[in-house]
Amino acid sequence: MKVLIVLTSHDQLGETGHKTGFWLEELAAPYYALKQAGAQITLASPKGGRPPLDPKSNEPDFQTDETRRFEADPEAMGALAQSVLLAAVKAENFDAVFYPGGHGPLWDLAEDSHSIALIEDFLAAQKPVALVCHAPGVLRHVRKPDGQPLVAGRKVTGFTNSEEAAVELTDVVPFLVEDELKAKGGQFSSGPDWHSHVVRDGLLITGQNPASSAATAEALTQALQAA
Repeated sequence: MKVLIVLTSHDQLGETGHKTGFWLEELAAPYYALKQAGAQITLASPKGGRPPLDPKSNEPDFQTDETRRFEADPEAMGALAQSVLLAAVKAENFDAVFYPGGHGPLWDLAEDSHSIALIEDFLAAQKPVALVCHAPGVLRHVRKPDGQPLVAGRKVTGFTNSEEAAVELTDVVPFLVEDELKAKGGQFSSGPDWHSHVVRDGLLITGQNPASSAATAEALTQALQAA
């Protein structure tokens, strides 16, 4: 079972002067959930090499057992330091793909032609695609074979408008995940802010927020085992 994890290469939080990137828990929790299920994991990013970590995600309040384990794991940190170039990755070499969030993906992966094509290729090959928190926003330009938005008529979730407001970045991000998924015809649902909520619609699996990371990976594992 080979799983690709796609991380952002974007490190600027709009015009704020602050840094962003991927959210550590959203990588670490799925990484170990998938490892425990026997997956071989490859990390990729648009620029390759070490993807930028959102520094806020490594503050004490946001650290978890999994994030501490990841940072103390030479194999995991080595893989992170040498993420492969996204443009060189092909869906045919993997059984599934997982996208962690953080705000970074809203700027680069949401507009990245390789990412868009990759997701379309995975689904065309009947392989599951999972995304958590802000990462469902990278579906905004992904389309079905008939040209309609991928999420049109599908059940989805992602970082909510109220959660974005709570972190005071509503006017900083290039778009709001909830609004964008709804605008593209997605049947958006959410649980309480900051609680785990995962939606599976066929091969498309989405999680609402960092607390949903492990459960999103578990749903992906179930989809793989059922294949």
